[in-house]
Amino acid sequence: MRNGKKVVVTYGTYDMFHHGHEALLRRAKALGDYLIVGVTSDDFDRVRGKLNVNQSLTERMHAVEATGIADLVIAEEYQGQKIADIRKYGVDIFAIGSDWEGKFDHLKRYCDVVYLPRTEGVSSTALRAQAAPKIDLGIIGGDYIAVRFARECSHVSDADICAVYTFEGQDAAEVCKEVGKEDLPVAASVEELCQQVKGVYISASPDQRESLIRQALTAGCHVMCEGPMFFSRAVGEELFALAEEKGLVLMEATKTLYFPAFERLRWLLESGAVGEIKDIRASFTQNPSWLNKGDIYQGSFYDLASYVLLPATTFLGNEPTDARLICSYEGDFCSWTKCELLYPSASASLIAGRGMKTEGDMVITGTLGYVYVPAPWWKMDYFEIRGEDLRDTKKYYFECAGEGHRYEAFEFMRRIRGGEDAYLPMQSKEDVLAVTDLMERFIAGDVIRLQQGAYHFGGGETVTDR
Repeated sequence: MRNGKKVVVTYGTYDMFHHGHEALLRRAKALGDYLIVGVTSDDFDRVRGKLNVNQSLTERMHAVEATGIADLVIAEEYQGQKIADIRKYGVDIFAIGSDWEGKFDHLKRYCDVVYLPRTEGVSSTALRAQAAPKIDLGIIGGDYIAVRFARECSHVSDADICAVYTFEGQDAAEVCKEVGKEDLPVAASVEELCQQVKGVYISASPDQRESLIRQALTAGCHVMCEGPMFFSRAVGEELFALAEEKGLVLMEATKTLYFPAFERLRWLLESGAVGEIKDIRASFTQNPSWLNKGDIYQGSFYDLASYVLLPATTFLGNEPTDARLICSYEGDFCSWTKCELLYPSASASLIAGRGMKTEGDMVITGTLGYVYVPAPWWKMDYFEIRGEDLRDTKKYYFECAGEGHRYEAFEFMRRIRGGEDAYLPMQSKEDVLAVTDLMERFIAGDVIRLQQGAYHFGGGETVTDR
């Protein structure tokens, strides 16, 4: 009770406020005397993977206030806030729509929980679809990354996968299954695919990416492609110019850049949370069962360069004053690359590995403290800011929904629609070309090539259970 009044609380996004929302609020208010309405913040929606919200938090809160039904409108900003609010405001009844039936039963230990019937025939999803028709997308590729991307696109309201093109030896069935369309058209060529869609996502071997990007842009399609996209700066600049000339989006699919945790880390570093950054150390290594060392393009730097270099290009810039690549080869296959970058006031040591394994964490060293991101840092959902006294460690956790591809897909849709807001970080052309410069050196053999030394072991013993 609040001053003798029965207090009711309810929560929602309230995007594109409609009469269904209003009816639900009236039902909630009828349960008591004082109604508190929690409106989910932009940050909290993104953390939960809800990426189809059209209006800002301010607009949505004003829409709720304008009804005059709520006695108090608050922002919901983090997981667990509902319990904190129930305690803070002395809530008697938690009310929520019936489509959440059973999901909030754990709150019954704090107050009564009531599931309210929804108004049939109206939804924010339908209104969003009317306001912004879906964008037809095509997928080029049928590997596990393409399948994951297809699965994640179902969580991005304006992305509609309409066709797929796969390479020899790949099966389009898995992509069709994830899209939920058994009759999804399977194009016979890239040209045929591009005739059916407005934008394409490309997951292909690094040596095929430049050609596929060129074909898609020439056909008038927006492009998002796994990186590194280019093997030479000249080609990269040419294709970026082609995209600009045609008014098309060309972006690299580096999903970590758009994770909620990575965004927040960037803001904290820019605000001086650890002082001036002096060094970054990070590793990204894999030893997958499917690795084929006969295919040089599955090697360490060919396929992992964009990810392992991301912390340096994002936090230190795209113009290092010096760089060297230290590589270990098995025949022509590069299994290990250490990239050492020097900036005017900082350094970075970044390791990419395929067919070998090391700790995949990241440490960002500053003059006032340091950031520690546990492995795998490229799937970042947690990090710590530490100082001299570890008792003062600040811990940050941000849920990453699914495999994370939905975040980059959402950004791709936003750019295609011409979104100009500055909420999300934009990866510049120069960030992409900074990686391209190092790729060009790597391919030219401008590397320090390690030899097998005295401590190279080719054998070993295996104990087998009897």
